Amino acid sequence: MSEKHEKDPSGMRVDYDKGELRRGGLPLEPLSLFKEWFAAAAGHDGVVEPNAMTLATADAEGAPSARTVLCKGWDDALGGIEFYTNYGSRKGREISVNPRGAAVFVWHVMQRQVCLRGRVERVSRERSAAYFHSRPYGSQIGALASDQSAVLVSRDALDERAEVLRAEFPEGECEVPLPEGWGGYVLVPEVWEFWQGRRSRLHDRFAYRAGAEAGEWLLERLNP
Repeated sequence: MSEKHEKDPSGMRVDYDKGELRRGGLPLEPLSLFKEWFAAAAGHDGVVEPNAMTLATADAEGAPSARTVLCKGWDDALGGIEFYTNYGSRKGREISVNPRGAAVFVWHVMQRQVCLRGRVERVSRERSAAYFHSRPYGSQIGALASDQSAVLVSRDALDERAEVLRAEFPEGECEVPLPEGWGGYVLVPEVWEFWQGRRSRLHDRFAYRAGAEAGEWLLERLNP
């Protein structure tokens, strides 16, 4: 590869050849296929944080924003993906006025991605509490200490708040309270898209679109 191409993204190319996606092998509904792909990613030595997903939200005017969050499970009843955050964060504020979102999982080493979009709703307070108290102690303190997305005067101020909370709620001696403004959401897709890289950019793409009846899905192959 020339020096120009090493530094110029216009010359960076990978010809994908890790697999294919055929209609005949696809299930009738998308969540089971997602679980299958997720399990394969989680079991692949080359995939770091298989549950990392890019989450996009938009404010009341439709201005979008995106960030990486961690999928923390799925809701089989709703057929959606769970994630947790501070309700006062930018994404939380945007969801409160525009409860729709989109997410992308990318597993580069497998040359696969899954895109989904649909409505976003909060999980129950009980479910949020159960997940919060399953987290490591340090993560619980961090969630309590951080006013996520708000302007921070200094790193020292954040560290000092965390230290005060560690003293107030010593590890192993008392329960760290679930922050009032922190909890879970479930993204319930109306559309799922599964993408498998193929040679010469002739990728395999299939979209599941929610039908008129509950549990009904329309499956379509898309042009790459």
